[in-house]
Amino acid sequence: MSEHPRTMRWNGDSHGWLTMIDQTLLPVEFKEIDCRTVEEIWEAIKMLRVRGAPAIGCSAAYGVVIGLQTLAKDADRKDFDARLEEVATYLAGSRPTAVNLFWALDRMKRVAAENQELEPKEMHARLLSEAVAIEDEDREMCAAIGRHGAKLIESGTGILTHCNAGGLATAGDGTALAVMFAAAAQGKEIQVYADETRPLLQGARLTTWELQQRGVPVTLICDSMAGQVMKEKRVQAVITGADRIAANGDACNKIGTYSVAVLAKAHGIPFYVAAPSSTFDLSLENGELIPIEERLAEEITAGMGKQTAPVDTNVYNPAFDVAPAELIDAIITEKGIIRPVTKENVRAMLES
Repeated sequence: MSEHPRTMRWNGDSHGWLTMIDQTLLPVEFKEIDCRTVEEIWEAIKMLRVRGAPAIGCSAAYGVVIGLQTLAKDADRKDFDARLEEVATYLAGSRPTAVNLFWALDRMKRVAAENQELEPKEMHARLLSEAVAIEDEDREMCAAIGRHGAKLIESGTGILTHCNAGGLATAGDGTALAVMFAAAAQGKEIQVYADETRPLLQGARLTTWELQQRGVPVTLICDSMAGQVMKEKRVQAVITGADRIAANGDACNKIGTYSVAVLAKAHGIPFYVAAPSSTFDLSLENGELIPIEERLAEEITAGMGKQTAPVDTNVYNPAFDVAPAELIDAIITEKGIIRPVTKENVRAMLES
């Protein structure tokens, strides 16, 4: 299996820029774009050129570095810190659901707060080091998730996944797909079934592309086919990623995940969520408190640029839903496997 292209990479010193894959063009076109302003980072996150909770967090951290470049040389520390707060607030407004976005921005602000003795130039370089550390740690977390999750997969398993939780969603091998890559690397024979993931088709465009790149057998299905595929006993496990997990283990992920979890329960199939510790939000007691992004109607009425509904059709387009903890057999983290999924077990694992 060949190594997948890096989702993003930083170029140069603290006055450099971020290069990322434009995921809106896959699989028809592989194109990398350069983000040299904080506005370009914000647009890339908002328009899903970069997506997936961990990758969004990494991009936002680099966005902070880019947003401070104009003040790093000549400004005093007070103005530098004010600009940092302004940039972080701006980037936080790009998308509301993925907690890694806010986690990364808070981490960057905390580093600045803990190093008040540094002049702006030195502080700016320190912030780049922190952004690089966030990316490196994410890559390591993906590998650890893969190692832990592969223990749950036997050779001959059919695995259904929803949306894209692979390398494109992270700095490494992904979360859900990391489990599949690790299992395949161990010589286990697996067959992946990828939901299209409407309305933006991340499963069709991205997950199938990644699995093909890595030589893992994959079959694409429409979202509405998942129940039938389970009924035919083609699936023995479901693995998805998550964008935010509440303290009790309720997991928010791309719209359609809740339906898959219900179907898995009805068919007696284990439903697993794979996510790093940075995706947990212990400030929220349960999934009902997770903010759900609602996106433009055109994503449904004119998907992929083709009109498929009458003009002025009323549309409801939530981007995420929540799988309750009672439907989740286990949560796979870089620290280990949480099973059963309870508030106490979540906290114990995260504190380990």
